[in-house]
Amino acid sequence: MIINSLELSNFRNYRSLNINFDHGTNILYGDNAQGKTNILEAIYLSATTKSHRGTKDADMIRFHEEESHIRTYLQKEEMDYKIDMHLRKSRSKGIAINGQKIKKAADLLGIMNVVLFSPEDLSIVKEGPSERRRFVDMELCQLDPFYLYNLNHYNKTVNQRNKLLKDIVQNPSLKETLLIWDQQLISYGSKIIERRMNFTDQLNSIIHDIHYKLTGEKEDLVIRYEPDVSIETFENKCLSRREKDIALKQTTTGPHRDDFSFYVGNIDIRKFGSQGQQRTAALSLKLSEIELVKKIAKTTPVLLLDDVLSELDSNRQNYLLNSIGDVQTIITCTGLDDFINNRFQINKIFKVTEGIVTGEN
Repeated sequence: MIINSLELSNFRNYRSLNINFDHGTNILYGDNAQGKTNILEAIYLSATTKSHRGTKDADMIRFHEEESHIRTYLQKEEMDYKIDMHLRKSRSKGIAINGQKIKKAADLLGIMNVVLFSPEDLSIVKEGPSERRRFVDMELCQLDPFYLYNLNHYNKTVNQRNKLLKDIVQNPSLKETLLIWDQQLISYGSKIIERRMNFTDQLNSIIHDIHYKLTGEKEDLVIRYEPDVSIETFENKCLSRREKDIALKQTTTGPHRDDFSFYVGNIDIRKFGSQGQQRTAALSLKLSEIELVKKIAKTTPVLLLDDVLSELDSNRQNYLLNSIGDVQTIITCTGLDDFINNRFQINKIFKVTEGIVTGEN
């Protein structure tokens, strides 16, 4: 899969932008806060319908404007696609594929596959479980529309159930209606647990060799899925915790409380690993994403590297850059020294200054 070009209108600090990418390695460089990451955000948004920063649609529209457009032109399996995303302050976003409006975001997922690696991702191993769940959810939503469907309905169920739990305090007779939400919680939640188990197995089949090479054949990395509840015990646990849920006014059982651990030998490096081990595991995780997309989606994703090279030592930098291979890559950075010093292949360079992008080769 190749992104040929990107057009922005009133997106973030861009009034208007039209940029053509090379099929190889593209560098966007410039000082901080000039708009480099905004370009990657627009691409990621076009692929997943969500900002990797967790930003609301309205906040991505240029100041003093009411709407924004993102148009991404790509080629996949000898077919051309135009993804048009229309952000509006007062309404939900509009999406069209090759001029045809789509009703559900799920209809977009899977057309455009991207892997984004930012400095924040280096902390995914040591941060809280919500970050690890978010990583798994974002990847699975790109690869599996059924997972997206179940996740969306599960999250809505949790929200509705939590609202009911708060209402029960004022009106105890509503307790009888909990059963309806419990059934939906278990139904959608069980499908999420099953898919996360399968995803962990798929990830482990890839990440071991990558991490083994990255550590100079010194470490064997294994990811373990730690579900809050098993499919078999979900119903009983939900029932046994009902009074506790009412007291706390929130749902305390389900995959929204899952976690994932990273083991090197018998050591859980989330808790006892060095910063170097944690960062190397995060890098292995991102490189595994690329291979996973190739394996499941049968296509090569676009790799987006958001100023991550400055956070890696020279050995990890070299491994990452040498692993890119046939992957179209768009990299943001503040300077070009790392690439020049390592004599790394650069196909196209852009300088970004206050929302103005100029090509340099």
